Amino acid sequence: MTSTTLLLIIGAGIIALALAIFQYFYKAAYKTKRNKVYALLRFFTVFGLLLLLINPKYKQQTYYTEKPSLAIAIDNSASIQYVGYEDQVRNALVRFRESKKLEDAFDIQYFKFGTEVTTLDSLDFAERQTNIASVFSSFTALYRNEVAPVILLSDGNQTFGEAFEYTSKNFKQPVYPVIAGDTIVYDDLIVGQVNVNRYAYINNKFPVEVFTSYTGTREVASRLTIRSGNSILHQENITFSDQKKSQVITALIPANKVGVRQFSVNLQPIENEKNKKNNSKNFAVEVIDQKTNVLIISDIIHPDLGMLKKSIESNRLRSVTFAKPAEAIGKLNEYQLVVLYQPNGLFQSVYRELESLGKNSMTITGTKTDWMILNRLQNEVFHEVTTQEEDVQGVPNANFSTFVLNDINFSDFPPLKTSFGDITLKTEADVALYQKIGTITTEAPLLATTDQNGRRGVYIFGEGLWRWRAQSYIDTRSFEVFDNFIDNLIQYAASNKRKSRLNLDYESFYYGNGSVKLFAQYFDKNYVFDSRAALTMKVVNTETEKVYEAPFLLQRNAYEIDLSNLVPGDYSFTVTVQDQGLARSGSFTIVPFEVEQQFLNANLSALSQVATNTNGLLYDISAIDQLIASLLEDSRYRPVQKSTENVVPLIDWKWLLAVLALLLAIEWFMRKYNGLT
Repeated sequence: MTSTTLLLIIGAGIIALALAIFQYFYKAAYKTKRNKVYALLRFFTVFGLLLLLINPKYKQQTYYTEKPSLAIAIDNSASIQYVGYEDQVRNALVRFRESKKLEDAFDIQYFKFGTEVTTLDSLDFAERQTNIASVFSSFTALYRNEVAPVILLSDGNQTFGEAFEYTSKNFKQPVYPVIAGDTIVYDDLIVGQVNVNRYAYINNKFPVEVFTSYTGTREVASRLTIRSGNSILHQENITFSDQKKSQVITALIPANKVGVRQFSVNLQPIENEKNKKNNSKNFAVEVIDQKTNVLIISDIIHPDLGMLKKSIESNRLRSVTFAKPAEAIGKLNEYQLVVLYQPNGLFQSVYRELESLGKNSMTITGTKTDWMILNRLQNEVFHEVTTQEEDVQGVPNANFSTFVLNDINFSDFPPLKTSFGDITLKTEADVALYQKIGTITTEAPLLATTDQNGRRGVYIFGEGLWRWRAQSYIDTRSFEVFDNFIDNLIQYAASNKRKSRLNLDYESFYYGNGSVKLFAQYFDKNYVFDSRAALTMKVVNTETEKVYEAPFLLQRNAYEIDLSNLVPGDYSFTVTVQDQGLARSGSFTIVPFEVEQQFLNANLSALSQVATNTNGLLYDISAIDQLIASLLEDSRYRPVQKSTENVVPLIDWKWLLAVLALLLAIEWFMRKYNGLT
């Protein structure tokens, strides 16, 4: 409280006292003993009103008890059910929830995990994949500034993601792994990872790399076979021992039929082998008879060129060739797509040949582009000629409808360098990305597509795309997301298909352990994306003839359907637009791949490593009571009493108003009772 406020309060007390004395002693017509009571009541009333006007502030301190958090994360993957531990896991969950002492000592939150971590509502053990490392990354952010031990109830078998026993080293909370699985080691042969390209070319041989391993101590022999249907394409005898735990087998498989071909890798079981599910694995390859050849023409050396080759050829169906403008003349018709990188005056003959052939192209411009020449060589884009440069970022256009373009975090990518000046699109174009300069989003295009008389084009008005690919890798730990973005541009520009009102985007085959999603786009008669349409899909299993029908859901500028619930097999489908008479058909294959059935034992070593890394303890699922007792006795997890101090203005103290009202009421009643006015 300041000295000024203190002086005001003293002054208020003097004024209130003087007013009470003046009214009940100096000016009073009748002086009785009751006047002292009246004066006292009036003093407190006036003093209280003046205090409200002064409104001094005072400190208010409150105390509360904060319990430590306790996160219980339960493995909801199919491997728990496969090894027969689903009942034990459910019973363990009941024990945690029924422990009154645990509830009193901790603020408990329940989670389940498989592909990702979610809040626990129920357990069905239906997750097709397990990412235990996601538990640590999620809880690091959730419990950043708290004391929050973690109970990890799992078999420790992870099918994708970073190795969780190593990521746990950076986790700041104690982890108590609870083993849900058999820890006895049985002799077991395992077909592990199978490496194979997604595509192969007709009448060629494609390599298959098979990782095999053995759990056991004795020397055993087996036979590895690779089949397609009933045909054996490769077989090889292999042996394992306590010193030779794993082998890598490489085989060349002939591709002699176009289409999606399914294959299986099998290891002959050994005597008394308990788990034979992990002795085999299926894979698929799409056999094709042609490749998209892409020619990149450039007169300069730039990091974007190497990036484009890497990104385009990440799709095995693409092949990239480089050429200078003079070298490309007379060869353009050998390629399905021509990429023009920063055209200048040397590109005049290239543009004339492209025009005569009616060939599609992709144009990437930048600070070395000669717009004075380029404005004359083509009639789709006009750029104001200046000598200045500027940095621009990309902002997605929600109304872009040429093809399905996912937002891969364009707005946070590093800026591209471009020539300063207005850009005018002189033909029908669809803008995918607008330019953002600083914090201002402009109407100038950064990425646009054109389709003029059946001739398609893609324009990117900026150099430095290699920075985008690098940033995408930093964000996602993979080049795949950005490479898919480039592949979509190449696929659109290289295609000579006529524009259709109903377009489908799907894979020829999917693995059974992943998501099965198909996308569709529907346009009205003016070829504008129509978000009001009702699209349905009828899917038929070609073997069982079982029919599945479902609607598409609208997702921004595309329709999406998730068919991940379908069992492995071959399917044909028809997509229909309701009340429009439009339909498209196709087929795909779901390859059997039950990765969660590859495990027989709990991963004891990894779970034990997590406990060691985080100063926790490892428990068997039968020892839940001991785990609860350990948590309750651990001095690190005691409730903490904390206090908060708030500066509160007196006017917020509502009881003061009630006291003032009571004082006035008492004074009025006493005066009336004694006949005073």
